Amino acid sequence: MGKIFGNGYGLIDLLEEINQIDGIERIRLGSIEPLLISEEFIGRLAKLEKMCHHFHLSLQSGCDETLARMNRRYTTSEFREIVHRIRDAFEDSILTTDIIVGFPGETDEEFEKTYEFLKEIQFYKMHVFKFSIRKGTKAETMPDQIDGTIKEKRSKLLLELSDKNEIAYLESFVGKTEKVLLEEKTEEGKKEYEGFTSNYLKVIVNSEKDVRNKILNVKLLQREELKLLGTIEF
Repeated sequence: MGKIFGNGYGLIDLLEEINQIDGIERIRLGSIEPLLISEEFIGRLAKLEKMCHHFHLSLQSGCDETLARMNRRYTTSEFREIVHRIRDAFEDSILTTDIIVGFPGETDEEFEKTYEFLKEIQFYKMHVFKFSIRKGTKAETMPDQIDGTIKEKRSKLLLELSDKNEIAYLESFVGKTEKVLLEEKTEEGKKEYEGFTSNYLKVIVNSEKDVRNKILNVKLLQREELKLLGTIEF
C-alpha cells in the first residue's frame, strides 16, 4: 500500500482522505520512490479525481550496474514496469526524473545504457546532476572517479535529450483545451499570467482580469520555447 505511517496507515490512505476535502482542487505528489508504485497503489490512485497526473520518479541511472553501486533497490526492468503501470492508469501522465552522471565507475558503456534507457522511457523532463564528492560518504572512496570534462559532456547529452522530449510533449498538446491553475503574473505591470496544467505543463495567458489562484479552461494555441501560450475560455 506504499509507505506506512503507523497502524497500517499508508500514503494512499492519506491521499484518499485528502481527495474528499472540500476546497482542495488538486493533489500533486512530489518525488516518489519508484517501488512505492505497486499495482494496488496505482489502482487506488487512479480513482482519485483530484490527483495531478504528474509523477516525479527518482531514477538516478538507467544502467543496472551503476544502480547497484548507488545502492538503489530497483533495476531498470522493474522501473520500466512501474512506468508502464502509471501510463496505463493515466493516459495523459507526465513523468519527470533525476539523473546523476559521472558516478564513480560509470564507464562509457554504462552511460550509453543510461542514455538508451532514457530514450526509451521518454521522460517529459530530466533534472541532470553531475556527481560531486560528499565527505563521509561511501562514494567518496570509490575507485574510478570520473573526470569533470566527461561529466560535463554526459550532462550536456542528457540535457539535450530532455529538451527534445519536452518540446515533443508540448507540441502534442497544441490545440487541446486543458484546465490550468494560474499562479502568478509573469511580470508586474503586464497582463500576462503563468500557471500549470494538472500534468505540469507550463502555460502563459493574457487576461484583463486578475486570474491568479484560479483554475480555468485554457485553449493551448502554440509552443514558445519550453512553455505553451494559450487563451482563456471563460
